[in-house]
Amino acid sequence: MTAQETATPAPTPTPAPAGHRTAPTHVHPREVSLESALLALADPVRRTLVRELAASGPWQRTCGTFDVPVTKATLSRHFAVLREAGLLEQKDAGARRLNRLREEEFGERFPGLLDLVLRDEA
Repeated sequence: MTAQETATPAPTPTPAPAGHRTAPTHVHPREVSLESALLALADPVRRTLVRELAASGPWQRTCGTFDVPVTKATLSRHFAVLREAGLLEQKDAGARRLNRLREEEFGERFPGLLDLVLRDEA
């Protein structure tokens, strides 16, 4: 037998049951570079999402409640970019996905940056 034949195969990920989606992956702001944070906040749609989340209480807004001019798939990508930049935390509640802006954690990593975004309406 060769080493290739005796190697243990990599585990196959278990697919989510029908009707269930994969839980979102989160990045803590302390693991985010300044470049990633700035790139996430450079997009006007993402800035709109951040501002609307800041104006709402934690876990009050679901993904479908944002009035932005993008498709559902594009909106999902925007949420992913915000999660990867440490700005957004999401959790599933039945069929809904709730959102929370990570203001405190992000502010500890990048003091003042989120305040500038929230203050600038342009």
